[in-house]
Amino acid sequence: MAESIPAGYSPRLYNEDLAPAEHRKWGFYSLFAMWMSDIHSLGGYTFAAGLFAIGLGAWQVFLALVVGIVIVFLLMNLSGYAGQKTGVPYPVLARISFGTIGANLPALIRALVAIAWYGIQTWLASRAVIIIALKIWPGAQGLTENNFLGESTLGWLGFLLMWALQLVLLRNGMDTIRRFQDWAGPAVWVVMGLLVVYILLKAGWKVSFELQGGTATWGVGHAFAAAIALTVTYFSTLLLNFCDFSRFAPDRRSVWSANLWGLPVNFIAFSVVSVVVTAGTYQVYGKHIYDPVEIVGRIDSVWALLLGAVTFAVATLGINVVANFVSPAYDLANVWPEKITFKRGGLIAALIALVITPWNLFNSPVVVNLFLGGLGALLGPLFGIIMVDYYVLRRQHVAVGDLFRERGYYTYRNGWNLKAVGSFAVSAVPAVIVALVPAFDYLAPFSWFIGAAIAAVVHWAISRHDTSIAESVAAAAAAEPAAGRPPEARI
Repeated sequence: MAESIPAGYSPRLYNEDLAPAEHRKWGFYSLFAMWMSDIHSLGGYTFAAGLFAIGLGAWQVFLALVVGIVIVFLLMNLSGYAGQKTGVPYPVLARISFGTIGANLPALIRALVAIAWYGIQTWLASRAVIIIALKIWPGAQGLTENNFLGESTLGWLGFLLMWALQLVLLRNGMDTIRRFQDWAGPAVWVVMGLLVVYILLKAGWKVSFELQGGTATWGVGHAFAAAIALTVTYFSTLLLNFCDFSRFAPDRRSVWSANLWGLPVNFIAFSVVSVVVTAGTYQVYGKHIYDPVEIVGRIDSVWALLLGAVTFAVATLGINVVANFVSPAYDLANVWPEKITFKRGGLIAALIALVITPWNLFNSPVVVNLFLGGLGALLGPLFGIIMVDYYVLRRQHVAVGDLFRERGYYTYRNGWNLKAVGSFAVSAVPAVIVALVPAFDYLAPFSWFIGAAIAAVVHWAISRHDTSIAESVAAAAAAEPAAGRPPEARI
Protein backbone atom coordinates (compact mmCIF):
# COMPACT_ATOMS: atom_id res chain seq x y z
CA MET A 1 0.00 0.00 0.00
CA ALA A 2 1.41 3.38 -0.95
CA GLU A 3 2.47 5.63 1.92
CA SER A 4 0.16 8.54 2.64
CA ILE A 5 2.00 11.87 2.30
CA PRO A 6 0.55 14.96 4.03
CA ALA A 7 -0.75 17.66 1.70
CA GLY A 8 1.95 20.01 0.49
CA TYR A 9 4.83 17.69 1.36
CA SER A 10 7.21 16.41 -1.29
CA PRO A 11 7.91 12.67 -1.74
CA ARG A 12 11.50 13.72 -2.46
CA LEU A 13 11.76 14.94 1.13
CA TYR A 14 9.30 12.92 3.17
CA ASN A 15 8.64 9.41 4.39
CA GLU A 16 7.23 8.16 7.69
CA ASP A 17 10.67 7.42 9.15
CA LEU A 18 11.92 10.96 8.54
CA ALA A 19 8.69 12.59 9.74
CA PRO A 20 8.47 14.11 13.24
CA ALA A 21 8.10 11.36 15.82
CA GLU A 22 4.52 10.53 16.72
CA HIS A 23 5.28 8.07 19.53
CA ARG A 24 7.51 9.25 22.37
CA LYS A 25 8.57 6.02 24.10
CA TRP A 26 12.23 6.84 24.79
CA GLY A 27 11.87 8.05 28.36
CA PHE A 28 14.62 8.56 30.94
CA TYR A 29 15.52 4.89 31.29
CA SER A 30 15.69 4.12 27.56
CA LEU A 31 17.99 7.08 26.87
CA PHE A 32 20.06 6.26 29.96
CA ALA A 33 20.38 2.63 28.81
CA MET A 34 21.36 3.90 25.36
CA TRP A 35 24.31 5.75 26.92
CA MET A 36 25.26 2.64 28.85
CA SER A 37 25.32 0.67 25.61
CA ASP A 38 27.44 3.36 23.98
CA ILE A 39 29.96 3.64 26.81
CA HIS A 40 30.11 0.01 27.97
CA SER A 41 32.17 -1.18 25.02
CA LEU A 42 35.68 -2.36 24.33
CA GLY A 43 36.49 1.13 23.06
CA GLY A 44 35.03 2.78 26.15
CA TYR A 45 36.94 0.34 28.37
CA THR A 46 40.33 1.04 26.82
CA PHE A 47 39.83 4.78 26.33
CA ALA A 48 40.34 5.82 29.96
CA ALA A 49 43.39 3.63 30.54
CA GLY A 50 44.77 4.76 27.20
CA LEU A 51 45.00 8.35 28.45
CA PHE A 52 47.91 7.30 30.64
CA ALA A 53 49.92 6.88 27.43
CA ILE A 54 50.03 10.64 26.87
CA GLY A 55 51.96 11.19 30.08
CA LEU A 56 49.37 11.85 32.81
CA GLY A 57 49.12 10.49 36.35
CA ALA A 58 46.05 8.81 37.81
CA TRP A 59 44.49 11.94 39.39
CA GLN A 60 45.19 13.99 36.25
CA VAL A 61 43.51 11.38 34.03
CA PHE A 62 40.51 11.29 36.36
CA LEU A 63 40.17 15.09 36.44
CA ALA A 64 40.53 15.33 32.64
CA LEU A 65 37.79 12.73 32.23
CA VAL A 66 35.51 14.66 34.58
CA VAL A 67 36.04 17.99 32.80
CA GLY A 68 35.77 16.38 29.35
CA ILE A 69 32.57 14.48 30.04
CA VAL A 70 30.91 17.56 31.58
CA ILE A 71 31.64 19.42 28.32
CA VAL A 72 30.17 16.46 26.39
CA PHE A 73 27.09 16.57 28.62
CA LEU A 74 26.53 20.26 27.89
CA LEU A 75 27.09 19.91 24.13
CA MET A 76 25.02 16.72 23.90
CA ASN A 77 22.08 18.55 25.42
CA LEU A 78 22.15 20.97 22.48
CA SER A 79 21.65 18.15 19.98
CA GLY A 80 19.22 16.37 22.30
CA TYR A 81 16.98 19.36 22.91
CA ALA A 82 16.82 20.16 19.18
CA GLY A 83 15.74 16.60 18.40
CA GLN A 84 13.21 16.51 21.23
CA LYS A 85 11.60 19.81 20.21
CA THR A 86 11.40 19.25 16.45
CA GLY A 87 10.95 15.47 16.55
CA VAL A 88 13.12 14.96 13.45
CA PRO A 89 16.31 12.91 12.88
CA TYR A 90 19.75 14.37 12.18
CA PRO A 91 19.60 14.62 8.35
CA VAL A 92 16.25 16.45 8.54
CA LEU A 93 17.55 18.74 11.30
CA ALA A 94 20.50 19.53 9.02
CA ARG A 95 18.04 20.81 6.40
CA ILE A 96 17.44 23.86 8.59
CA SER A 97 20.98 25.14 8.05
CA PHE A 98 22.14 23.40 4.85
CA GLY A 99 18.87 23.34 2.90
CA THR A 100 16.45 20.59 1.98
CA ILE A 101 18.85 19.08 -0.59
CA GLY A 102 22.13 20.42 0.82
CA ALA A 103 21.51 18.46 4.03
CA ASN A 104 22.69 15.38 2.16
CA LEU A 105 26.25 16.75 2.44
CA PRO A 106 26.47 16.53 6.27
CA ALA A 107 24.29 13.41 6.25
CA LEU A 108 26.53 11.45 3.87
CA ILE A 109 29.73 12.56 5.65
CA ARG A 110 28.27 11.21 8.90
CA ALA A 111 27.10 8.07 7.09
CA LEU A 112 30.55 7.33 5.63
CA VAL A 113 32.18 7.55 9.05
CA ALA A 114 29.45 5.37 10.57
CA ILE A 115 29.49 2.67 7.89
CA ALA A 116 33.27 2.25 8.06
CA TRP A 117 33.21 1.96 11.85
CA TYR A 118 30.08 -0.19 11.69
CA GLY A 119 32.04 -2.81 9.78
CA ILE A 120 35.13 -2.48 11.97
CA GLN A 121 33.17 -2.76 15.23
CA THR A 122 31.25 -5.76 13.89
CA TRP A 123 34.56 -7.44 13.09
CA LEU A 124 35.96 -6.61 16.54
CA ALA A 125 32.87 -8.12 18.14
CA SER A 126 33.45 -11.30 16.14
CA ARG A 127 36.81 -11.75 17.95
CA ALA A 128 34.84 -12.69 21.08
CA VAL A 129 32.87 -15.24 19.04
CA ILE A 130 36.11 -16.84 17.88
CA ILE A 131 37.37 -17.11 21.47
CA ILE A 132 34.16 -18.90 22.44
CA ALA A 133 34.28 -21.22 19.43
CA LEU A 134 37.90 -22.26 20.03
CA LYS A 135 37.28 -22.84 23.74
CA ILE A 136 34.27 -25.08 23.10
CA TRP A 137 35.53 -26.74 19.90
CA PRO A 138 39.36 -26.80 19.95
CA GLY A 139 39.23 -28.69 16.65
CA ALA A 140 37.98 -25.49 15.00
CA GLN A 141 41.58 -24.26 15.12
CA GLY A 142 41.97 -25.66 11.62
CA LEU A 143 39.42 -23.14 10.35
CA THR A 144 41.75 -20.30 11.33
CA GLU A 145 44.63 -21.40 9.11
CA ASN A 146 43.31 -20.40 5.68
CA ASN A 147 42.82 -16.99 4.15
CA PHE A 148 40.04 -15.56 1.99
CA LEU A 149 40.10 -11.82 1.35
CA GLY A 150 42.23 -11.33 4.43
CA GLU A 151 40.22 -13.42 6.89
CA SER A 152 40.03 -17.09 7.84
CA THR A 153 36.95 -19.30 7.53
CA LEU A 154 36.29 -19.10 11.27
CA GLY A 155 36.83 -15.34 11.11
CA TRP A 156 34.28 -15.04 8.31
CA LEU A 157 31.76 -17.17 10.22
CA GLY A 158 32.14 -15.07 13.37
CA PHE A 159 31.86 -11.83 11.42
CA LEU A 160 28.78 -12.95 9.49
CA LEU A 161 27.11 -14.04 12.73
CA MET A 162 27.61 -10.64 14.36
CA TRP A 163 26.63 -8.93 11.09
CA ALA A 164 23.38 -10.91 10.89
CA LEU A 165 22.47 -10.35 14.55
CA GLN A 166 22.53 -6.61 14.03
CA LEU A 167 20.18 -6.92 11.07
CA VAL A 168 17.71 -8.66 13.36
CA LEU A 169 17.47 -5.36 15.25
CA LEU A 170 16.03 -3.83 12.08
CA ARG A 171 12.94 -6.00 12.33
CA ASN A 172 10.78 -3.38 14.02
CA GLY A 173 13.03 -0.37 13.54
CA MET A 174 13.77 1.95 16.43
CA ASP A 175 11.37 0.21 18.81
CA THR A 176 13.35 -3.05 18.65
CA ILE A 177 16.57 -1.09 19.10
CA ARG A 178 15.11 0.59 22.19
CA ARG A 179 14.24 -2.77 23.76
CA PHE A 180 17.72 -4.12 22.98
CA GLN A 181 19.43 -1.12 24.58
CA ASP A 182 17.24 -1.37 27.67
CA TRP A 183 19.02 -4.53 28.80
CA ALA A 184 22.33 -4.57 26.90
CA GLY A 185 23.97 -1.69 28.77
CA PRO A 186 23.10 -2.87 32.30
CA ALA A 187 24.22 -6.41 31.43
CA VAL A 188 27.78 -5.20 30.88
CA TRP A 189 27.78 -3.49 34.29
CA VAL A 190 27.00 -6.84 35.91
CA VAL A 191 29.91 -8.59 34.19
CA MET A 192 32.28 -5.67 34.81
CA GLY A 193 31.34 -5.80 38.50
CA LEU A 194 32.16 -9.50 38.61
CA LEU A 195 35.41 -8.86 36.73
CA VAL A 196 36.44 -6.19 39.27
CA VAL A 197 35.80 -8.55 42.20
CA TYR A 198 37.68 -11.38 40.45
CA ILE A 199 40.75 -9.24 39.68
CA LEU A 200 40.85 -7.67 43.14
CA LEU A 201 40.58 -11.09 44.80
CA LYS A 202 43.38 -12.48 42.62
CA ALA A 203 45.49 -9.38 43.37
CA GLY A 204 44.95 -9.71 47.13
CA TRP A 205 43.17 -6.34 47.11
CA LYS A 206 46.51 -4.64 46.41
CA VAL A 207 46.44 -2.54 43.27
CA SER A 208 48.90 0.11 42.10
CA PHE A 209 47.52 2.89 39.95
CA GLU A 210 50.90 3.85 38.56
CA LEU A 211 50.04 2.60 35.08
CA GLN A 212 52.82 2.55 32.56
CA GLY A 213 52.40 5.64 30.44
CA GLY A 214 54.19 7.76 27.93
CA THR A 215 55.98 11.05 28.25
CA ALA A 216 54.17 14.36 27.99
CA THR A 217 55.97 15.64 24.89
CA TRP A 218 54.72 19.22 25.23
CA GLY A 219 54.32 19.26 28.98
CA VAL A 220 51.70 18.05 31.44
CA GLY A 221 49.46 21.08 30.84
CA HIS A 222 49.19 20.29 27.13
CA ALA A 223 48.64 16.59 27.87
CA PHE A 224 45.86 17.46 30.33
CA ALA A 225 44.11 19.74 27.82
CA ALA A 226 44.56 17.08 25.12
CA ALA A 227 42.94 14.45 27.35
CA ILE A 228 39.92 16.71 27.82
CA ALA A 229 39.70 17.36 24.07
CA LEU A 230 40.05 13.65 23.25
CA THR A 231 37.22 12.83 25.65
CA VAL A 232 34.95 15.22 23.75
CA THR A 233 36.18 13.92 20.38
CA TYR A 234 35.40 10.35 21.47
CA PHE A 235 31.71 11.37 21.45
CA SER A 236 31.90 13.56 18.32
CA THR A 237 29.75 11.29 16.17
CA LEU A 238 26.82 11.22 18.59
CA LEU A 239 27.15 14.94 19.23
CA LEU A 240 25.78 15.24 15.70
CA ASN A 241 23.07 12.60 15.65
CA PHE A 242 21.93 12.17 19.26
CA CYS A 243 18.75 13.83 18.01
CA ASP A 244 18.02 10.51 16.21
CA PHE A 245 17.20 9.15 19.69
CA SER A 246 16.08 12.22 21.64
CA ARG A 247 13.37 12.87 19.02
CA PHE A 248 11.46 10.03 20.69
CA ALA A 249 11.75 11.54 24.20
CA PRO A 250 8.48 12.74 25.77
CA ASP A 251 9.98 15.93 27.22
CA ARG A 252 13.20 17.91 27.64
CA ARG A 253 13.61 16.83 31.26
CA SER A 254 13.93 13.19 30.19
CA VAL A 255 16.78 14.16 27.86
CA TRP A 256 18.57 16.21 30.53
CA SER A 257 18.24 13.57 33.25
CA ALA A 258 19.28 10.69 30.99
CA ASN A 259 22.28 12.66 29.74
CA LEU A 260 23.31 13.58 33.29
CA TRP A 261 23.21 10.02 34.61
CA GLY A 262 24.29 8.39 31.37
CA LEU A 263 27.25 10.66 30.61
CA PRO A 264 29.04 12.28 33.60
CA VAL A 265 27.89 9.79 36.24
CA ASN A 266 27.96 6.57 34.22
CA PHE A 267 31.02 7.42 32.11
CA ILE A 268 33.14 8.37 35.12
CA ALA A 269 32.05 5.27 37.05
CA PHE A 270 32.80 2.98 34.11
CA SER A 271 36.16 4.68 33.52
CA VAL A 272 37.12 4.16 37.18
CA VAL A 273 36.17 0.48 36.95
CA SER A 274 38.15 0.13 33.71
CA VAL A 275 41.27 1.64 35.29
CA VAL A 276 40.91 -0.49 38.43
CA VAL A 277 40.70 -3.69 36.37
CA THR A 278 43.58 -2.64 34.11
CA ALA A 279 45.74 -1.73 37.11
CA GLY A 280 44.87 -5.01 38.81
CA THR A 281 45.99 -7.09 35.85
CA TYR A 282 49.58 -6.00 36.47
CA GLN A 283 49.46 -7.48 39.97
CA VAL A 284 47.85 -10.69 38.72
CA TYR A 285 49.51 -11.30 35.33
CA GLY A 286 52.66 -9.20 35.53
CA LYS A 287 51.58 -6.77 32.82
CA HIS A 288 48.80 -4.29 32.14
CA ILE A 289 46.11 -5.81 29.92
CA TYR A 290 43.91 -3.23 28.20
CA ASP A 291 41.55 -5.68 26.47
CA PRO A 292 38.82 -7.12 28.75
CA VAL A 293 38.23 -9.97 26.31
CA GLU A 294 41.85 -11.06 26.81
CA ILE A 295 41.38 -10.88 30.60
CA VAL A 296 38.26 -13.04 30.41
CA GLY A 297 40.16 -15.45 28.13
CA ARG A 298 42.70 -16.04 30.91
CA ILE A 299 40.02 -17.21 33.37
CA ASP A 300 40.13 -20.98 33.82
CA SER A 301 36.35 -21.42 34.05
CA VAL A 302 34.68 -22.16 30.72
CA TRP A 303 31.42 -20.67 32.02
CA ALA A 304 33.14 -17.46 33.06
CA LEU A 305 34.77 -17.29 29.64
CA LEU A 306 31.44 -17.79 27.89
CA LEU A 307 29.68 -15.22 30.06
CA GLY A 308 32.39 -12.62 29.57
CA ALA A 309 32.87 -13.16 25.85
CA VAL A 310 29.13 -13.12 25.12
CA THR A 311 28.66 -10.00 27.22
CA PHE A 312 31.45 -8.06 25.53
CA ALA A 313 30.18 -9.15 22.13
CA VAL A 314 26.77 -7.77 23.11
CA ALA A 315 28.45 -4.59 24.40
CA THR A 316 30.18 -4.05 21.07
CA LEU A 317 26.91 -4.61 19.24
CA GLY A 318 25.33 -2.06 21.58
CA ILE A 319 27.73 0.75 20.74
CA ASN A 320 27.65 -0.25 17.08
CA VAL A 321 23.89 0.12 16.90
CA VAL A 322 23.92 3.45 18.76
CA ALA A 323 26.88 5.11 17.04
CA ASN A 324 27.12 3.42 13.66
CA PHE A 325 23.84 1.79 12.67
CA VAL A 326 20.98 4.21 13.34
CA SER A 327 22.71 7.21 11.79
CA PRO A 328 23.40 5.83 8.28
CA ALA A 329 19.93 4.26 8.21
CA TYR A 330 18.41 7.74 8.52
CA ASP A 331 21.14 9.42 6.44
CA LEU A 332 20.63 7.11 3.46
CA ALA A 333 16.85 7.35 3.78
CA ASN A 334 17.25 11.12 3.51
CA VAL A 335 18.95 10.78 0.11
CA TRP A 336 15.93 9.10 -1.52
CA PRO A 337 12.91 9.06 0.82
CA GLU A 338 10.59 7.68 -1.88
CA LYS A 339 12.54 4.42 -2.11
CA ILE A 340 14.73 4.18 0.99
CA THR A 341 13.09 3.71 4.39
CA PHE A 342 14.93 3.48 7.71
CA LYS A 343 15.08 -0.33 7.41
CA ARG A 344 16.31 -0.24 3.82
CA GLY A 345 18.88 2.40 4.73
CA GLY A 346 20.16 0.15 7.50
CA LEU A 347 20.32 -2.81 5.13
CA ILE A 348 22.28 -0.79 2.55
CA ALA A 349 24.70 0.36 5.25
CA ALA A 350 25.17 -3.22 6.44
CA LEU A 351 25.82 -4.49 2.90
CA ILE A 352 28.42 -1.78 2.28
CA ALA A 353 30.08 -2.62 5.60
CA LEU A 354 30.27 -6.24 4.47
CA VAL A 355 31.78 -5.71 1.03
CA ILE A 356 34.50 -3.31 2.23
CA THR A 357 36.04 -6.16 4.31
CA PRO A 358 36.48 -3.98 7.43
CA TRP A 359 39.42 -5.97 8.84
CA ASN A 360 41.47 -4.78 5.89
CA LEU A 361 40.46 -1.19 6.70
CA PHE A 362 41.34 -1.64 10.37
CA ASN A 363 44.72 -3.15 9.57
CA SER A 364 45.63 -0.34 7.18
CA PRO A 365 47.18 2.68 8.96
CA VAL A 366 46.62 4.76 5.83
CA VAL A 367 42.88 4.10 5.80
CA VAL A 368 42.34 4.50 9.54
CA ASN A 369 44.54 7.57 9.97
CA LEU A 370 43.93 9.42 6.72
CA PHE A 371 40.49 8.42 5.47
CA LEU A 372 38.67 7.96 8.78
CA GLY A 373 40.78 10.58 10.56
CA GLY A 374 40.10 13.10 7.82
CA LEU A 375 36.37 12.40 7.81
CA GLY A 376 36.30 12.57 11.61
CA ALA A 377 37.85 16.04 11.49
CA LEU A 378 34.84 17.20 9.45
CA LEU A 379 32.37 16.42 12.23
CA GLY A 380 33.39 19.46 14.29
CA PRO A 381 32.57 21.99 11.53
CA LEU A 382 29.21 20.31 10.92
CA PHE A 383 28.32 20.53 14.62
CA GLY A 384 29.37 24.18 14.78
CA ILE A 385 27.24 25.20 11.81
CA ILE A 386 24.11 23.25 12.71
CA MET A 387 24.09 24.32 16.37
CA VAL A 388 24.88 28.02 15.89
CA ASP A 389 22.23 28.13 13.16
CA TYR A 390 19.58 26.52 15.34
CA TYR A 391 20.30 28.16 18.70
CA VAL A 392 21.84 31.55 17.84
CA LEU A 393 20.50 32.56 14.43
CA ARG A 394 17.02 31.01 14.75
CA ARG A 395 16.65 30.93 18.55
CA GLN A 396 15.08 27.43 18.28
CA HIS A 397 12.20 28.64 16.09
CA VAL A 398 11.69 26.23 13.19
CA ALA A 399 8.81 25.86 10.73
CA VAL A 400 9.00 22.06 10.84
CA GLY A 401 6.54 21.54 8.00
CA ASP A 402 8.75 23.49 5.59
CA LEU A 403 11.53 20.91 6.08
CA PHE A 404 9.42 18.61 3.88
CA ARG A 405 8.30 21.10 1.23
CA GLU A 406 9.86 21.79 -2.16
CA ARG A 407 9.22 25.50 -1.74
CA GLY A 408 9.64 26.78 1.78
CA TYR A 409 11.90 28.61 4.16
CA TYR A 410 14.63 25.96 3.89
CA THR A 411 14.76 25.68 0.10
CA TYR A 412 17.30 28.50 -0.23
CA ARG A 413 18.85 28.20 -3.73
CA ASN A 414 17.62 24.98 -5.36
CA GLY A 415 17.66 23.28 -1.96
CA TRP A 416 21.17 24.44 -1.00
CA ASN A 417 22.16 27.08 1.54
CA LEU A 418 25.45 28.21 0.02
CA LYS A 419 26.36 30.18 3.14
CA ALA A 420 26.38 27.00 5.24
CA VAL A 421 28.32 25.16 2.54
CA GLY A 422 30.84 28.01 2.37
CA SER A 423 31.21 28.04 6.16
CA PHE A 424 31.85 24.32 6.08
CA ALA A 425 34.48 24.60 3.35
CA VAL A 426 36.34 27.39 5.15
CA SER A 427 36.44 25.52 8.45
CA ALA A 428 36.96 22.01 7.09
CA VAL A 429 40.35 22.82 5.54
CA PRO A 430 42.13 23.88 8.75
CA ALA A 431 40.40 21.10 10.74
CA VAL A 432 41.67 18.40 8.37
CA ILE A 433 45.16 19.94 8.14
CA VAL A 434 45.49 20.09 11.93
CA ALA A 435 44.23 16.52 12.27
CA LEU A 436 46.42 14.91 9.60
CA VAL A 437 49.57 16.96 8.95
CA PRO A 438 52.44 15.86 11.28
CA ALA A 439 53.73 19.43 11.59
CA PHE A 440 50.57 20.25 13.56
CA ASP A 441 50.77 17.32 16.01
CA TYR A 442 50.72 19.82 18.87
CA LEU A 443 47.21 20.92 17.85
CA ALA A 444 45.93 17.57 16.51
CA PRO A 445 43.95 16.58 19.65
CA PHE A 446 42.02 19.85 19.36
CA SER A 447 40.99 19.52 15.70
CA TRP A 448 37.30 19.00 16.58
CA PHE A 449 37.19 22.20 18.64
CA ILE A 450 39.13 24.17 16.03
CA GLY A 451 36.78 23.10 13.23
CA ALA A 452 33.62 23.64 15.29
CA ALA A 453 34.70 27.10 16.48
CA ILE A 454 35.74 28.38 13.05
CA ALA A 455 32.58 27.03 11.44
CA ALA A 456 30.31 28.54 14.11
CA VAL A 457 31.92 31.98 13.93
CA VAL A 458 32.04 32.11 10.13
CA HIS A 459 28.45 30.89 9.71
CA TRP A 460 27.18 33.39 12.29
CA ALA A 461 29.14 36.24 10.72
CA ILE A 462 27.87 35.71 7.18
CA SER A 463 24.30 34.73 8.10
CA ARG A 464 23.31 37.03 10.97
CA HIS A 465 21.80 39.64 8.63
CA ASP A 466 20.13 37.11 6.31
CA THR A 467 16.57 38.31 5.79
CA SER A 468 15.32 34.82 4.87
CA ILE A 469 16.37 33.56 8.30
CA ALA A 470 14.59 36.45 9.99
CA GLU A 471 11.43 35.71 7.99
CA SER A 472 11.50 32.01 8.85
CA VAL A 473 12.03 32.75 12.55
CA ALA A 474 9.12 35.17 12.63
CA ALA A 475 6.82 32.72 10.83
CA ALA A 476 7.83 29.79 13.01
CA ALA A 477 7.48 31.75 16.24
CA ALA A 478 4.02 32.93 15.22
CA ALA A 479 2.91 29.40 14.32
CA GLU A 480 4.23 27.65 17.42
CA PRO A 481 1.49 26.20 19.60
CA ALA A 482 0.95 26.71 23.28
CA ALA A 483 3.34 24.85 25.53
CA GLY A 484 2.53 21.23 26.08
CA ARG A 485 1.36 20.30 22.62
CA PRO A 486 3.46 17.67 20.80
CA PRO A 487 5.96 18.89 18.16
CA GLU A 488 4.22 17.01 15.36
CA ALA A 489 1.17 19.22 15.87
CA ARG A 490 3.16 22.17 14.51
CA ILE A 491 3.18 20.79 11.00
